[in-house]
Amino acid sequence: MTELINLVRESDSEVRELCERYGLTLAPKSLLQQDGFHLCFDYDGLSLRQGNNLRTAVRADFSAGAAAHRRKFGGGLGQDIAKAVGVSGSYKPSVLDATAGLGRDSFVLATLGCSVRAHERQPVVAALLADGLARGANDAEVADIIARIELHFGSSHDLLVPESDPQRQPDVVYLDPMFDHDPKATAQVKKDMQAFRDVVGQDTDADDLLERALACARCRVVVKRARKAEPLAGKKPTFALTGKSNRFDVYVKAKVAPWNPEDTDAE
Repeated sequence: MTELINLVRESDSEVRELCERYGLTLAPKSLLQQDGFHLCFDYDGLSLRQGNNLRTAVRADFSAGAAAHRRKFGGGLGQDIAKAVGVSGSYKPSVLDATAGLGRDSFVLATLGCSVRAHERQPVVAALLADGLARGANDAEVADIIARIELHFGSSHDLLVPESDPQRQPDVVYLDPMFDHDPKATAQVKKDMQAFRDVVGQDTDADDLLERALACARCRVVVKRARKAEPLAGKKPTFALTGKSNRFDVYVKAKVAPWNPEDTDAE
C-alpha cells in the first residue's frame, strides 16, 4: 500500500511534497470504500483509516495516549528496554533504532535521555512517523524528547554501514523486526498494531541485519523478540531479559560507557 488520500483540498502542495518524498501515489477518496487500512491526510496530519470511520484512525502520536502514559508512568530506568540498552543514571548511550516502525521504542529511549537515530524503510510508516515527530516537536511537553530523535527514511540493509571513527559509532544498535505472533492472541491485538501489521507484513529478511548491526555497534546490539521466539539468525545472545510477552536479546561487544580509546575490553 503506497497510496495517499488527501481529505483537505487546500493542502494539495503539501500532499504532493509528501508523495514525492516517500514515493507515494495520490489516490481518490473513493478508495476509502475498499477494505483495509488507507493512508489519509486531514487537518490533524497523517493517519491510517478503515473506511470513513474516524474511530479507526491510527497515527504516530507522542503527546497523548499510550506514549504519554508510558512517559509519565513507564518505570524509567527500571524498564527492561532501559536495562537491555544499558541506560544508567551516569550514561545515556546513543542508539541506532534500525527498524523504527511508528517510533514507540525510539521515543521511550529518547525519553530516557538517549540520542536516537531511527531508520524506517516502509514509505507509509516512515511518513506516519515523520508526521508524528513534526507534531511532537511543536508540543512543549515533549519537544526536548523529540529533538533527540533523528529520522532517516531508508532500509537499514543499506544504511547500516560501519563507521571508521569509533567516536561516530552508535553505542547500541536496536532491532525490533516484525515477528509472527501467537494466533490465539489475534483477537487481543490493538487496532494500531493490526494496521501496522497489515501495512508492513513480516520482516522476512531481518536475519541479515544482525551481522550488520554487530559490525556497526560500539557496545552492544539489542534485539526485541516475541517471548518464545528463536534468537534472530539463530545466534545465541550474551544474555536475555524476558518479560510477559517480549524478550530482549543482548549481544555484548563492550561496556556501555563513554568512548575511551584505551578501553577495548568486552564486558
